[in-house]
Amino acid sequence: MIRYALKCGDGHNFESWFQSAAAFDVLAERGHLACAVCGSGSVSKSLMAPRVAAEKAKSVPAKPSRDEMIAEIRREVEDNATYVGGDFVRTAREMHEGAQPSASIYGEANAREAHALVEEGIPVFPLPFKPKQKMQ
Repeated sequence: MIRYALKCGDGHNFESWFQSAAAFDVLAERGHLACAVCGSGSVSKSLMAPRVAAEKAKSVPAKPSRDEMIAEIRREVEDNATYVGGDFVRTAREMHEGAQPSASIYGEANAREAHALVEEGIPVFPLPFKPKQKMQ
């Protein structure tokens, strides 16, 4: 199979696959080619650069798995936020109201409590993991 960039007499550019270079020539000679955009029978090959894979493209790292991504999120949260456990809802409200200085925290809240925080304009985000059961 070979892919050609094609152009019709009206200037439309499109691509098409052919069994071989000879197959393209036979179809063109018999008038069996048509523009994919307008249907014109005046179709010719366009200049087309070959696809050559760059050396760097071969060394692209594999996409991390879901578990690896969750582990990375866990590391980031644990390294950059304070675990407040069951005091999360109270602490988040106090920070929002200015009673405590703002800081990055994580902890535990049930769905009803988290929804109430969101309705009050307090930004919260569910984590894709269960926090370790320890207070710092």
